[in-house]
Amino acid sequence: MLRYFQKCLRKQLAEHQVRKTRLVSKDGRCNIEFGNVEYHSHFALLKDFWNTIVEIRWRYVLFIFVASFTGSWFLFGLLWYGIAMSNGDLTEQNPPSNHTPCVINVYGLTTAFLFSLETQTTIGYGYRATTDHCALAVTLVIIQAVVGAIINCFMCGIILSKISLPKKRAKTINFSRTAVISKKAGKLCLLIRVANLRKTLLIGSQIYGKLLRTTVTPEGETVILDQVNIDFMVDAGKDNLFFVCPLTLYHVIDKTSPFFEMSEDTISKQDFELVVFLDGTAENTSSTCQVRTSFIPMEIQWGYSFLPIVSRTKEGKYRVDFSNFHKTALVPTPHCAYCLDNGDRHSTGGKKGIDNPGFEAIVVSEAAAATKM
Repeated sequence: MLRYFQKCLRKQLAEHQVRKTRLVSKDGRCNIEFGNVEYHSHFALLKDFWNTIVEIRWRYVLFIFVASFTGSWFLFGLLWYGIAMSNGDLTEQNPPSNHTPCVINVYGLTTAFLFSLETQTTIGYGYRATTDHCALAVTLVIIQAVVGAIINCFMCGIILSKISLPKKRAKTINFSRTAVISKKAGKLCLLIRVANLRKTLLIGSQIYGKLLRTTVTPEGETVILDQVNIDFMVDAGKDNLFFVCPLTLYHVIDKTSPFFEMSEDTISKQDFELVVFLDGTAENTSSTCQVRTSFIPMEIQWGYSFLPIVSRTKEGKYRVDFSNFHKTALVPTPHCAYCLDNGDRHSTGGKKGIDNPGFEAIVVSEAAAATKM
């Protein structure tokens, strides 16, 4: 039991260390901290208060929602209490029997708060109402009605914006936990699998990557997080992807690729982070979203390929088996890109193909396949 807890603790510490070394987490969050920001720069967030409130957590939005309404009710309640006091409507002021109040049945702070709540929420129980005796009271009713409408519109807009944020759509786009390097169409490629969990498509989808690493310029300057473009594509191209089923993206490791100098033995010793981006427009909302993930050297498997997940049933339907989405299998792969270019047959071990156990073949009769002349 003690060994089990020690193993779990070491695993958690390792995962925590990996998260600290990432710029982009697996779920797309950026691990960056801004320090020594000038004090007046914080006011820029207040000037852009709409995006500031939309981006904060739900707990703070709910707090602002409750505080804005209750605060406005109490503030106008104090104003109504002041009007009642100035007109001598309060109980402790002992108004005469023939006294005409500004607001009927408002004779204390509690009743003034209740009238403020009824006015702003347009409840109107009919027990309290303004009279034409005080022009200030009529003016205050108009002001509170306008302010209440503004607060309602603002808070409804904030909640609707948070619910419909494009990043929520990005939660239904999954990348494989690992990337693999193997041969594809006679070329050494880095492959990543991505899936859309919804049946609605992402229109105009584009895929690209950035390799982040520390480099030293010829002038001796050390550049942290130097970005190198990584081109990804599918068999049909790299733009306007038909994202109806899981796709396998690949990057060809040629002489222009930063992975060309790496080999099976040295890639795990490298210090880099591969960030992959997928941009697209949601079909149902027309909102643009971006999905991000990252891979570090220990998450790239050399000499492996993804298991097939798409098959066709006897009924003619296409079936996606997500149980194999992250699974890989060992396949023959050159030891390095030089080995492939020089015709070296040295490769990692493994079987020559990958079987798809979920595939069900369709039996076609010979009579149907025959061609009449």
